[in-house]
Parts: sequence; structure tokens; C-alpha cells
Amino acid sequence: MHARADQRIRVTLTLNGRERSGYAEPRTQLCDFLRHELGATGTHVGCEHGVCGACTVRVDGRASRSCLMLAVQAEGRRLDTVESLAGEVGLSDLQQAFRRHHALQCGFCTAGILMSCEEFLDRVADPSEAQVRDMLSGHLCRCTGYTGMVQAVLDVARTRREATVAYSQQQENNDV
Repeated sequence: MHARADQRIRVTLTLNGRERSGYAEPRTQLCDFLRHELGATGTHVGCEHGVCGACTVRVDGRASRSCLMLAVQAEGRRLDTVESLAGEVGLSDLQQAFRRHHALQCGFCTAGILMSCEEFLDRVADPSEAQVRDMLSGHLCRCTGYTGMVQAVLDVARTRREATVAYSQQQENNDV
């Protein structure tokens, strides 16, 4: 597809479980498209170089820097932003843990960190502190010192493991 730099192209994607469409110039960063065209303002724009991690979203399930991706590259893809975490009943378990462990202060970087943490926990059910710190090393936060974030992620991992074990035991008891 060839397009002029000032031409607007229709981009259709699945955002937080709903099909959405908007228009973007070929050079529009995904983070700007999400915020300004689709209204997903939880995606923050920090460095615009992929370094700080504030713009992290999930693209087809993988944590991705939305400032390093063009909106047109998201055509037909599944995107999840921080808005996808909270359900109808309130904050997700990860968001609640961040709150409990004082893992945020100003909150600017929090959305991107939450998205990386959620993707990490999907891949690593029983992480070590070192693994969590390594994952968080891809994010810059000037306020917290990261300790609360590490505690929150480890807390959620433990709680999710315990819930999985309890569910498995319940299923076994039902089969007897």
C-alpha cells in the first residue's frame, strides 16, 4: 500500500475486546492513535523512543511499546490497554495489589508497567524476585523505587497460583 504522508487511512482493530476504527496518517504512532483517535487515554506517551515504557500496551497478547509502532501496523490486530484490566466489578487483582503495596505515586508510568506485568504473569506463573526486577528494568519510574511493584507482582503471582491449586483440588473432589 502506498499512501501520501498527509493521507488518512482507515485503521480497524480490536481494542479491549471491541472492534474499533479510526483514521490515521501513515506516520501516526500507535500511542497517538489510541489516545487521540480512539480515546484510550490510559496509554501515556513518555519518551517516544521506546525507552521509558509508559506507552506499553498488549498487541496480540504481547507487551509492546506503542510509540515504536505505527497505527497502520495495528490493522486487524488485537490491542489491550490499561483500560482492559478493570472489570465491571472494579480494579483487577494486579491493580489492587499495586494499590495495596503502594506501587505507584504520580501514576504516569503505571499504565505501561501494569500492561507489562500482566503479560509477564501470563507467561511466568511462579516468578522469582530477580525475574520480576528484570522485567521491570524495561520501565522508567522516577517516583517509587520499584520495591512496591516487585512486591505487588509477587503477591499476585502467589495468589493466582493458590487459586489454581484450589480449583484443581475442587475439580478432583468433584470427579470422585
